[in-house]
Amino acid sequence: MSEPAAGRLSSEVRPPQRPTVVVVSGLSGAGKSQALHALEDLGFFCVDNLPTLLAPQAVALCERGGMTRVALGIDVRVRAFLGEVANVLHLLEANGQRDLHVLFLDASDETLLRRFSETRRPHPLSAEAAASGASGASGTESALAVLDGVRLERDRLAPLRARATRVIDTTNASVHELRRILVAHFGPASGGAPRMVTRVVSFGFKYGMPVDADLVLDVRFLDNPYFVPQLKPLTGLDEAVARYVLGTPETQEFMRRTRSLLEYVMPRYEREGKSYLTIAIGCTGGKHRSVAIAEALAREVAASTGAQIGVLHRDVHRGQVGTPAEPIENGAAPEEGVHDERLSALELKGAVSAPPPAGPGHSPPHGTSPPPVASRTKEGS
Repeated sequence: MSEPAAGRLSSEVRPPQRPTVVVVSGLSGAGKSQALHALEDLGFFCVDNLPTLLAPQAVALCERGGMTRVALGIDVRVRAFLGEVANVLHLLEANGQRDLHVLFLDASDETLLRRFSETRRPHPLSAEAAASGASGASGTESALAVLDGVRLERDRLAPLRARATRVIDTTNASVHELRRILVAHFGPASGGAPRMVTRVVSFGFKYGMPVDADLVLDVRFLDNPYFVPQLKPLTGLDEAVARYVLGTPETQEFMRRTRSLLEYVMPRYEREGKSYLTIAIGCTGGKHRSVAIAEALAREVAASTGAQIGVLHRDVHRGQVGTPAEPIENGAAPEEGVHDERLSALELKGAVSAPPPAGPGHSPPHGTSPPPVASRTKEGS
């Protein structure tokens, strides 16, 4: 793997950020688990269903271990500890030494009832709400038990809702919309979360495309240095090859258009909450054109966007096994490209070809038969 392009590693002196604590609470079925998952993707260390009295100690231990972004799931499941929430929030704030955010997720009773019906999970307080009723409830009675549990939960969480710094209504919001809200509030745009991890990968199409590629660019239309004898043994990391590939008007126009595309889409991918972006650039063998383009593109996009971009050349050294000693008859060099094709066949098939058929007048060894005519015809085609 090559070093990241110049300009991407310039160390910026940033003031140390204060520890951030996010308390995620709300009604059961309103999306607390999805919110914690989104925060975890943004680099938060998440703890769910922690007894409230242990929260300040847990946050202090996390900070001691270098984890300064912590999210805590606190809801009605902590039962008797819920009465200590006001005091716990004061301790978590640590007299202003931490940034404390309290998110409360809410939804309408009808939406919560539908979600519980779809998941077939009981409400945490439905049994307590229906304790005075008869057991073996029917479908209607079960629905009433869920609604009774929701109403009881609203009453118990009212003090916590009053302390919320942001209330998010998920009645008409999908999981993706909830994630977008959290990314906008706590993501890279807020200055706290790490930026999207971006890398540019060069590869050869004859070895297959990278399975993790988000964007694939085909540069096989550019002039190929492979057919220039002086450049053939070199790679796109060599200056002579880079000048050959990048110096044509076609390449310069391609670079301009591609750079403009990436400058447009990368901030939007980041805003959407995308954590990783892999841009794959392919040529035939992954040794010349794609390598030179990947290096130049990563360098230019990093300079224009300020992103740190890693560069990986997957196939730049592929196929460089020892050249077998072959006799040269009458001082003539072997035909150009034959050796490369042979190495490629060995790599892709994982086997060597069958021995050549016996010459005229020579019978095959005892116990063997000559290869079928169809196979010989195919190899010679």
